Amino acid sequence: MAEPGRPVRSQGVAGTWPVGRAAPAGGFAPAGLGVWPAIGETLREWARAEAGAGRLLPWVPVAFGGGIALYFAADHEPVLWVVAATAIALMIGAVLLRRSRWFAPAIMIAAIAAGLATATWKTARIAHTVLAKPLYSVALSGFVETRDIRERTDRFVLRVTAMEAQRSDVKLERVRLSVRKGTAPEVGSFVQLKARLLPPLSPVRPGSYDFSRDMFFQGIGASGFVMGTIAASVPPDAGGLRLRYAAFMQGLRDAIDARIRATLEGDNRAIATALLTGRRDAISTPVNDAMFISGLGHVLSISGYHMAVVAGVVFFAVRALLALIPGMAAGFAIKKWSAAAALVAAAFYLLLSGAEVATQRSFFMTAVVLIAVMVDRRAITFRTLAVAALIVLAVAPEALVHPSFQMSFAATLGLVALVQIGMPNLFASPDHSATARIAMWGGREIAMLFLASLIAGLATTPYAAFHFHRVTPFGVLANLGAMPVVSALVMPAGLFGLLLAPFGLDGVCWWVMGIGIDWMVAVSRWVAALPGAVGRLPAFGIAPLIAASLGIIVLGLLRTPLRWSGAVVLLAAIVWGLSARQPDVLIAGDGQSVAVRGRDGQLHLIRSSKDGFLLKEWLAADADPRDAGTASLAAGVSCDEAGCVTPLADGRLVALALRIDSLVDDCSRAALVVTARPAPPDCAAMVVDRQRLARQGALALTRSGDGFAVQAAKTRGTDRPWSPAAAGEADFGASLAPQAAAPRNRDATPSEADLQAED
Repeated sequence: MAEPGRPVRSQGVAGTWPVGRAAPAGGFAPAGLGVWPAIGETLREWARAEAGAGRLLPWVPVAFGGGIALYFAADHEPVLWVVAATAIALMIGAVLLRRSRWFAPAIMIAAIAAGLATATWKTARIAHTVLAKPLYSVALSGFVETRDIRERTDRFVLRVTAMEAQRSDVKLERVRLSVRKGTAPEVGSFVQLKARLLPPLSPVRPGSYDFSRDMFFQGIGASGFVMGTIAASVPPDAGGLRLRYAAFMQGLRDAIDARIRATLEGDNRAIATALLTGRRDAISTPVNDAMFISGLGHVLSISGYHMAVVAGVVFFAVRALLALIPGMAAGFAIKKWSAAAALVAAAFYLLLSGAEVATQRSFFMTAVVLIAVMVDRRAITFRTLAVAALIVLAVAPEALVHPSFQMSFAATLGLVALVQIGMPNLFASPDHSATARIAMWGGREIAMLFLASLIAGLATTPYAAFHFHRVTPFGVLANLGAMPVVSALVMPAGLFGLLLAPFGLDGVCWWVMGIGIDWMVAVSRWVAALPGAVGRLPAFGIAPLIAASLGIIVLGLLRTPLRWSGAVVLLAAIVWGLSARQPDVLIAGDGQSVAVRGRDGQLHLIRSSKDGFLLKEWLAADADPRDAGTASLAAGVSCDEAGCVTPLADGRLVALALRIDSLVDDCSRAALVVTARPAPPDCAAMVVDRQRLARQGALALTRSGDGFAVQAAKTRGTDRPWSPAAAGEADFGASLAPQAAAPRNRDATPSEADLQAED
């Protein structure tokens, strides 16, 4: 018998702290207490129940992820030895307090510190040079590590062995280069070329996704495009085992794609290749858009669903084959053997698909489930999810800020809650007769598919709204129509195709796979064409997303009625996000494009460069349905060779000055002047110039009185390895106010220094 005050044990797991008695069935304290004391007592009972044995582990990855989030929110790099020593000290302290009532808060604080230290260590371990300024005609030589076949162009990653550039001594380790379609070199080859290199793409507007951070953690220091021909040459060395492995896997993917191409073509071939090898860039834009609008876009990215299908098909196929052998099922643990075979198949699928972070996460989750089967543990539990999340975040802490991680684990949390909490209550039936089971089987399967699609869709909605500025109102309908076919026909046919390809008998498998893909594409096109299928939402800040995440976690992890507090937090986050005010002026980081909100409430574009991606992102963040090529985008904009002007909603003018001599008129007439040139110090207008853009990146301005509140992609004092601070002493505040400069003569001519700067 346990001693008083000692942790109790439940199924061999030490309790987090002494467990109180369960909450009363009615939810309130005994009679005789007043209303408020009764409510307080009930809340305490619920809290004690939530702190019971075995309830702590699912919260550890939440705290660990919180520490990683703190790392990415920091203005500059934490000191590694300080955060590491702090984390170790806190973990030791938590162990010493394991028999105390303070153990739970101590382990959570230690997990936060461990998350911060892990992310800091990962960055220090992969540290490399990042290009700060564009370089032209750079001579490069190196090994080709990866190659992507895209719809219009090809792209490859070059591991640089030698680099020569005029007026620059920067040395990069890896660069990502684009080439004409069909001209990308083979993986593993050693090539020499000339390229134009650009710094990694920074956020196109404040709060948008930071692609430079992604590239940094992939070890890529610059992107660009090849100029001229690519010459293959003799390598100075073998390139290493890793390169040979990459070449082998790429050859395997190309061979699979060639076998599929022999039977399928167009989008069917591209989707089949994407499902098996992870190479999805060749899918045409209309089909890709239809898939994402309908809510089936998750099928194109190898995730937990694909890994579960692969493991499930192999598991049941192996188990069925072993069961056919006389005496095998009764005398041997064929279930465990089948789980081991499924684990091997999942590992092969991970390697074949490129082992990206999202796929690694899916594999770890699947592996934990299969290992649980092999050691006779319950497979689908909150603990399984927690262990998988800890593994993923420990291996790749940068995954936390990636939409695929956020959406996948939110959906999985909802599904695990459905399996553990919803299903036993929903499908409890006193009638266990064979007739009743047969009658209810179809209804239960349909209901489970509907509920799974609904819960997964709702759980991922905040992240889709934040990252992609859209929701899928008919996502449940699309998933109900397409996913049974994908699960029962497309993926199994693809797996059998891989198995039969060495024997030359795979053609019929690709044909069957194409039939299922035809159905999936037809469903996506039909759903995408429904009225209201495109659910656009304007951009909102990170704070509502954090609140929504907390609400989803509370709803999923708590067991008592306290879980419904998560619904309150989630509702508040939705209201918060929908009430976000949209900016009046958007300015690109290079100063070449400006969007101004006019009297009609829409953005009017001033630009001197054709950056389709930037414009598409701006329109999506504004929930604007117009296409990037729509003529109305330039309505009300007046331009000449020196620059452009357009009015704000209040009639004041915004000018984009393209030449130094245009600043004379712009400074005297416009309220706001944007220029990629140095601005004159006595300009009477509010000015966003080269120096400010270099330090702050893309800007979003919101009218505030006579001036503007400024939101910058790079906040004040930010200096991270993937986004280094610009050199210089100038600093800029969070607002723009009208200048009190002396008026200039409108007929004045620019100075000689200005003209030299223009040249």
